[in-house]
Amino acid sequence: MAMEKKTWEEFQKAGLIWFVNRILHFFGWAIVLNCEDDGRIVEVYPARVTFRGFELDVEEQGYEKVARFMRDHAKELYDEAAYKEPK
Repeated sequence: MAMEKKTWEEFQKAGLIWFVNRILHFFGWAIVLNCEDDGRIVEVYPARVTFRGFELDVEEQGYEKVARFMRDHAKELYDEAAYKEPK
C-alpha cells in the first residue's frame, strides 16, 4: 500500500490538525476545519492567520491525542516503513 485515502475526521482525531497547525502558525497560516453542530466536517481550507500558537488547554489536548495515536500505531508505522534491520 503506497497510499490510503483517509478522512479529515480521522486526521483530526489523531491530533494531526493541531500538530500541523502548530508548524503553520510560524508562517502565519493554518488549516481551518468548519464543522456542523454534530462535529461533522463540512469544509477544509488554508487561511492566513495573525495568531501564533494555541491556549494551554488546547496544547495539552493536542499532545495527548498525538501521544495516544503514536502509542496505538507505533508498530504499524514502523512495520509499514519496511526499514532494513541493522547489520
